[in-house]
Amino acid sequence: MFVDIAGARIFFDTVGSGLAIDGERMVEKPALIVMHGGPGFDHSMMRPYFDRFADTHQVVYIDHRGNGRSTGASDSWTLAQWGDDVKALCDALGIEKPVVYGNSFGGMVAISYAARHPGHPAKLILSSTAARMHFDDTFRMLEERGGPEARAIAERFWVTADAATMADYMRVCMPFYNPGDAEGQAAARRRAIFRFDVTRHFALGEMRSMDARAALARIRCPTLVTVGTYDPITPVACAEEIHAALPAGISRLEIFDGAGHGVHRDRPDEAERVMRAFLAS
Repeated sequence: MFVDIAGARIFFDTVGSGLAIDGERMVEKPALIVMHGGPGFDHSMMRPYFDRFADTHQVVYIDHRGNGRSTGASDSWTLAQWGDDVKALCDALGIEKPVVYGNSFGGMVAISYAARHPGHPAKLILSSTAARMHFDDTFRMLEERGGPEARAIAERFWVTADAATMADYMRVCMPFYNPGDAEGQAAARRRAIFRFDVTRHFALGEMRSMDARAALARIRCPTLVTVGTYDPITPVACAEEIHAALPAGISRLEIFDGAGHGVHRDRPDEAERVMRAFLAS
């Protein structure tokens, strides 16, 4: 399904009904908007794991502008526009007070959305993401796991972001993002629609200069921040920085020992327990 937003056609899909039967009543279920990482991948990376929350929420998956099945000119590939797209999608679909989950790049979009529209979300879940990148930690952790080759490829990719280096990065560095089920994660990447042009655009542009710490101070809704100690691309220092920049009293930081990038991938049961408790609180 698609909705037209600010010169782009944004793809979305849903799992679960928006209304639940409660005896002689129909009760509205809150929306849980699930946003994928990248940029350059699509919502299929988040499935089927988040389908399970359809028992309590209507789960809404989106492909960000310029990603996957969505369109949009490259001059609109900005965190400001990606954040505004979330609000506009909700307006078009009649979604009020959503819970918004963002993983990795999706978390950066979630920060932009919630800071630009602070009265709109009911809750945020920021998973394995960053207000600004900590590349020194990334390069050190990749060298610890893959030796000098992994560090050299990572340093080269995050400066050049060319297709050949991207292939090397996917082959050598990506397996170190998560400690378990490397083939399962590789299969998820293979089924996704991959848009290298948007990856390169963001990696050489806004990703290098972004600093959302001031934006985080404008967020007003309860926020769960999750991170794994094994994550090399958005390490624990990134999550701690987000937690510290959010207004006092609204944020909860959960660190998952041994989990990598996207804690649900390595600690699925524990991640579900933590998220369900937050969603129900």
